[in-house]
This record gives sequence, structure tokens and C-alpha cells, in this order.
Amino acid sequence: MHQEIDTLIVTPEDMGNIDRAAAQSGLSSYGLMERAGQAVAAAALRRYPGALRFAVLCGPGNNGGDGYVAARALMEAGATVTVHALGEPALLTGDAARAFAAFQGRVAPLSGYTPCIGDVIVDALFGAGLSRDVPEAVADVIDAVRKAAVAVLAVDLPSGVDGRTGQIRGAAFTAEATVTFMCRKPGHVLLPGRDLAGALEVFDIGIPGRLLVRHGDHVRVNRPAIWRMAQPAQTGATHKYLRGHLAVFSGPALTTGAARLSAAAGLHAGAGLVTVVSSREAAPANATHLTAVMLKVVDGEKDLAKLLEDERLKTFVLGPGFGDPNTARRYVRLLAEKDRRLVLDADGISAFRDDPQALFSLFATGSPRLVLTPHDGEFARLFSDLASDAALSKIDRARRAATRSNGVVILKGADSVIAAPDGRVLVNDNAPPWLATAGSGDVLAGIVGAHLAQGMPAFEAAASAVWRHGAAGRKAGEGLTAESLISAFDGFDQMK
Repeated sequence: MHQEIDTLIVTPEDMGNIDRAAAQSGLSSYGLMERAGQAVAAAALRRYPGALRFAVLCGPGNNGGDGYVAARALMEAGATVTVHALGEPALLTGDAARAFAAFQGRVAPLSGYTPCIGDVIVDALFGAGLSRDVPEAVADVIDAVRKAAVAVLAVDLPSGVDGRTGQIRGAAFTAEATVTFMCRKPGHVLLPGRDLAGALEVFDIGIPGRLLVRHGDHVRVNRPAIWRMAQPAQTGATHKYLRGHLAVFSGPALTTGAARLSAAAGLHAGAGLVTVVSSREAAPANATHLTAVMLKVVDGEKDLAKLLEDERLKTFVLGPGFGDPNTARRYVRLLAEKDRRLVLDADGISAFRDDPQALFSLFATGSPRLVLTPHDGEFARLFSDLASDAALSKIDRARRAATRSNGVVILKGADSVIAAPDGRVLVNDNAPPWLATAGSGDVLAGIVGAHLAQGMPAFEAAASAVWRHGAAGRKAGEGLTAESLISAFDGFDQMK
């Protein structure tokens, strides 16, 4: 059964608030450290039964305290252990000082550690709270460990990874596995931190879930359990118009393929009808290739206004291969005035680069009916200030963009972030690397459009589309093309 904390992502700052709330509720903070350190030791013994030596690297804070507990537990289990500290252990305070005192073993300076064949590093230098570049002494050890190809088990997060943004602060360990506590941090799910953390184990050290939910933010890992209740219900009375009618705007004759990919994806993703809206000049190219997808000629705003007289046609995709920014702006304005739902992708996004506010003002009121699907470059065209602010994480950027645009933002990548104007955020983690291929984004836009056409709210439509896109990529396998990606879609009923 899905529990809310299973998908929760908590910032280091919020985790600090959770730790303090746990202590105020009567839980022993040192008891939590003991359980954390014991969990690290257990993971080390389970993952590395053939280790010749565990080298536990302890930092000057509570992450180091976890390391001293782990070192003691490893020694009690009969393992060979060496401990190296950054800074003077005698200066430790609080729970970390208590953990050091209980260790009672020899502690050498960090600078004295030399990686040896058969070593396994237990990295307890810095946890998720790191927000500055690592000291030179730590960078030197990270470099030595990398050159020696020694395995690393990280405590909380590999040292050198910023827990809030997932970015590298000067240098960072590449861990084979990471043990963290209670729930994920942004650095576990945002790149490059996600790759550097390796296999992630989330260990419950006994903090009540109610405290996590109370002090955490509305950020989760994207999972079907979050949006499954919003997926369209299929009954014996379902017909094609109940499943929604999606329209995809085509570009000129030489760039029609992108729109057809979006349209085909929309049809496979569940829309009852899909129409490619094409200029007369591009209609022959589209007609040659379309079968189940319908074709409608629209040459200008008058034709589009007439098309919009059909109230059943409520959802549009504009952008893939579209090419004409002036026409794009005019069409978007008309769609907004007619209260239609819109997935704006690629050229549709770029059409508003000189005046993003003109786009946002069109969708400024009411429930979100605009979904933006930018990659980083397209994001910068609409939100240049957010894109250039190095202090913001990918989560921060997407969330602020969603608020500003009153739209749902899919900030694409292997760690796609889906953000709603009300502050909800999901981070996707099921996309394989080979999904980065020509036409993949066009396919995603079509899936989002299909979900909107079927009546899903914008945030859930976007989140489910991103997840299905990643799942299809895994099913299609390496060497996929946009066409084989579409063929790999599974239905909602298979997403348990």
C-alpha cells in the first residue's frame, strides 16, 4: 500500500526542522543517530562481505557522528576498520561528540588516508546539508579514491553533493550506494546527485511519519499512486468523444513529422480522436501519412475560429515543428480566449521569447489549462532570470515558473520536474538515458495532450504523461526511436 512518506522529498532545511521536532516530541536524538549508524554498518556488511578493510571517513558534524556509530558497529561485527577524521574530533559537540566517545578506537587525520586494494569507503564526511565547496583536503581524498577505483558507501549523500540542488560543490564522491534516513532529499533525485548516489536505501530510523508530512513540502517522487485516482474511468458507455478529441498543429510541409509524432502518441495514449491541424500547403504531406489520425485544413485565424465552434474540441498541442512564431502567437491567443486547454512545446514556447508575459497573461486566471514542456534552453527563453540563478535548484526553478505562468511546467530531462502553480512538485526518476532521442519530446507533448483531452487535471495529466513516457522508454529498450517509443505504451491499467 502506498504511504505518503514513501515518495516524500525533503530539503535539508526541512529535515533539520523534522529532527528538532522529533527531539521536542520526546525522541532521543542520540537514539536516532545510533539507529542511523547501525543501519549504515548493516548495509556495509551486507553489500561488501569480501571487504578487506572498511575505511570510515568522519566529518565535523552529525554525519560524522553517524560514521563513528557505524565504525563501532563494524568493529563489533569483527570487520577490520580504520577511521579518519576531518578536523579535530575533540571539538565535536552534542550527539556527534557522544558517538565519538562511544567509539573508543583510534582516529587518524583524514590527510593520512591512502586508498588500498580491498578497501570500502564509508563516506560520513558531509551529509545532505552541504551548501559550500568541500575543503581542499576532502577534494584530495575524493581524487585519490577515484583514481584507486575504491568502492564508496555514502552516509546520507555522497560528500560534495549539495543536498538541496544535487549539484557538485567543488568535488564529490561517486558512491556505489547511499544510505539515507526516513526520506529522500532533492540531491538524491536531481542530477548529477542522483547518479553519484548510486543505489539508494532509505532507512526508517523511527521518526513518526506525521512529523515528516507536517514539516515537509509538497515535493514527491513521481509515482502512479499519486495520480492514479485522476486517470479516466472506462465503462461500457465510453465512446470516442468521451475519451476526448485532441488537435495537434502541424508545421510547414518540410517539418510535418513532429506533429504527426505528437498526434500518434496522443492516439496511443488514449485520446478518442486525434486531428492534425494543417495549413493547406502542408496538407498533402500530412495526408500521405495519416490514417487513424484525422486531418483538418486551417489557414489562419478565421479557419481556426470556425474549428473552435465545435465545443467537443477542447485540447490542443502547439509547437512541434511549427516554425512560424507570429502565427503561433495568434493561434495561442485565440485558444486562450476560447478557454481551450493547451500543451505548448518547442517552437510554441520559443514564439514568446521576446515577451513571455504576453503568454502568461492569456492564462492568468482560473484553473491551470496551460502545460509548458521546455527543456533547459527553452525554459531560459521564457524564464531567463530563473534559469540564470545558480542558487535555485531545478525544483525551485520549475515551481517558480509554474506560479508565474499559472501553468503546469514540465522542466524536461532525465530528472524531469513537474510543477503546479499551487506549489505541488513531482520529480521523475524512471526515464532511461536512451530516451534522449529525436522526437522524444514531441511524443511526450502528445501524451500530455491525450491525458488533458480525457479530462485529467493539468498537473495529473502532465505527471502521468511523464511517467508513462519513461516507462515506455524502458520497455522499448536501447536504440529506440520515437516511433518505437509510441508502440511501447502501456495502458493506465498496467501502471500499478
